[in-house]
Amino acid sequence: MERFRYGVALSAACAILVLSGCGAGESAMSKQSASAPEAAAYGQTQSKAAQDSASTPQRRAPRSAENIASKVKVTQQDRQVIYTASMTVRAKEVTGAALQAKQIVTTAGGYLSKEESNSAEGSEATALLEFKIPPARYGEVLAALGKNLGKQLSVQQGTQDVTLQVADVNSRLKSAQQALDSLRTLLKKADTIGQVLQVEREISDREADLESLQSQQKELATQVGMATLTLRLVGPVAVVNEPSEEPAGFLGGLKSGWRGLVGAVKVALTVVGVLLPWMIVVVPVIVLMVVLARRRRQARPAAATPVETQAS
Repeated sequence: MERFRYGVALSAACAILVLSGCGAGESAMSKQSASAPEAAAYGQTQSKAAQDSASTPQRRAPRSAENIASKVKVTQQDRQVIYTASMTVRAKEVTGAALQAKQIVTTAGGYLSKEESNSAEGSEATALLEFKIPPARYGEVLAALGKNLGKQLSVQQGTQDVTLQVADVNSRLKSAQQALDSLRTLLKKADTIGQVLQVEREISDREADLESLQSQQKELATQVGMATLTLRLVGPVAVVNEPSEEPAGFLGGLKSGWRGLVGAVKVALTVVGVLLPWMIVVVPVIVLMVVLARRRRQARPAAATPVETQAS
């Protein structure tokens, strides 16, 4: 009986221990499940903070770049451009048209730099005028000459930007002047005759370079400061050889080949025409000489045959 009681008590104690262990496990599981959302929320908060800190420099970088770009000042450089043009005008009277052209250019502030005229006949007279015109009035003068002098046959315009060339010449000129000043200062400090001669020789070379650069600078300034217009005036019946635009490709090559063949044939016919009068005189003489030579050759064997018969 007592053993039975001890067994029941022992079973009850084991059951209590098992129940207490299960309760502790459930409480631990509930704590872990409750702490998991908190950890996830904390991780999300940390990642968001990292993203914000990473995006902050990227947002600040464009602003700093914009600030740097806003502080940069762009200076506009004056371009140095050379204007050139050539025009051909057919006028009723070349002399009067030339005088009118000179008046138009002079009124605009330009001048005549070159003139060539051929007034053999009034209808076939020609004139070649070269004007220097201020660039500001260049377009106006060009339009006035083409409109008022007569019928404009052709006009060609060209521009050349020499800004870099002008800057290069100015820089080289400044460096050459500084080098020349240094050499002149060194000449004052020379002690021996050899040093003086060497420095003077170097100064002479630098002065020649300086004069060359100065002439280049002056020429560029003249070309940039005044536009150049070449005007050709022709009479009513004067022939004007205008450059023809040849087609490109196969047709252009065929046309060029045909022109070359025609030119070669013309040259050959010219040579034949030059030689034909000489051939009329020389060929009969040559034929006569050949005939006489053949007769002499035939007469020599005939004369030698009787001599041989007598000897036999």
